[in-house]
Amino acid sequence: MDLNDLSSDTTSLSWNSRSSQSTRQSHLVQTNVKTGEKLRPKLFVANPQIRKLSKEMAIPSSSAYLFLHSFFTLSLFLAISTAESESELELVADLRALQSESKSGVIHLDDRTIAKFLTSPKTPRPYSILIFFDATQLHDKTELHLRELRQEFALVASSFITNHNNSNTKLFFADIEFRESQSSFHLFGVNSLPHIRLVGPTAKSLKDESEQMDQGDFSRLAESMAEFVESRTKLTVGPIHRPPILSKTQMGLIVALLLISSPFIAKKIFAGETLLHDPKIWLSGAVFIYFFSVSGAMHNIIRKMPMFLVDRNDPNKLIFFYQGSGMQLGAEGFAVGFLYTIVGLLLAFVTHLLVYVKNAKAKRVAMVFAICVSFWAVQKVIFLDNWKTGYGIHGFWPSSWN
Repeated sequence: MDLNDLSSDTTSLSWNSRSSQSTRQSHLVQTNVKTGEKLRPKLFVANPQIRKLSKEMAIPSSSAYLFLHSFFTLSLFLAISTAESESELELVADLRALQSESKSGVIHLDDRTIAKFLTSPKTPRPYSILIFFDATQLHDKTELHLRELRQEFALVASSFITNHNNSNTKLFFADIEFRESQSSFHLFGVNSLPHIRLVGPTAKSLKDESEQMDQGDFSRLAESMAEFVESRTKLTVGPIHRPPILSKTQMGLIVALLLISSPFIAKKIFAGETLLHDPKIWLSGAVFIYFFSVSGAMHNIIRKMPMFLVDRNDPNKLIFFYQGSGMQLGAEGFAVGFLYTIVGLLLAFVTHLLVYVKNAKAKRVAMVFAICVSFWAVQKVIFLDNWKTGYGIHGFWPSSWN
């Protein structure tokens, strides 16, 4: 078509409907002849059925946007959740690997692993960690009992792992050494030993939100540690599996020796030639039991008290007598027991041997000696008690003598 034959500046392209009512113009595209610029198209739907069909087939743009946004959000959330789950599983796997490398099941931590397992992971963590704070340079301080408590801690860890068939992943046992991890000690706010802390899954601040075991509970050793774990984590530790005093090999050797020597022992017993038939053995045993009872040796054994302490102000000076009630050193107990035993032996001498002496003068001298020595021994015990506790003993004359 020649554009010069058109009477107007624009050309129109008409599309006639197939229906009989094709008198209306349905689609018009206009183009500026001079500039060649396409004008905005206008759509006119003449047939009502076509208009209805177009509305039904159209998809609203807002619904499509919401669908795509929800889809991408859900995909991103699932990806993040999967990554976090894989990270948590890796941490648990690393802890179990470190636990399997330890003979007792106690994981050794340092500043790097503290950051890896406690400070870096997001809360809640899928595990709890019970930490024993140790210092090897203080193992020689017998009053702290660090070496013994560390062994009891390892006993609790091995018992927990054994009772759960090495399948539990909710609680791990670990220790930290002071020289290797001073910053971790500062992070937990630990200033004194012994010290045990439980870091739960939701603890963000290791100093304020972790739970410390009361130092008064250390006296019962492994049993008190197990009770602390059960009360804080709601997990069951189970029975403590202590190693036997004698191994099966040692028990077998002892039984074999007893069976071999039993005929010879029976012969000695029937002949009355054993040590049990000697009165001197019974006398020595009675004196030993008396000394053992009055010296507080049982207290020292139960409390595992040292024989002496080193003076903190002067390391070259030893302390044998501790000033203060509620505590007795081993040497102090032996000294008091020795004084009591002297009094007991003198009393036994006066009542069982001195009565057979016929010389009256010798009796008087022996009696005066026994009284003076006994008075001196009792005075020393009273003086020591007054020095330790501050309580004094005062004598009173009978009221009728005033």
